[in-house]
Amino acid sequence: MGIGRVILSIIFPPLAVLDKGCGSIIIVTILTFLGWIPGVIAALVILNNPNR
Repeated sequence: MGIGRVILSIIFPPLAVLDKGCGSIIIVTILTFLGWIPGVIAALVILNNPNR
């Protein structure tokens, strides 16, 4: 996870997980619409997971 991805996940979380699959994008988008902070947290968790 690079510094660019971290900044992107803070500014626009769904765009940061674009290459992680459709399910991740949908989850992060829904959480971002419900509140910006849950979307950022979900994006950072998904980006930090080495299994994806």
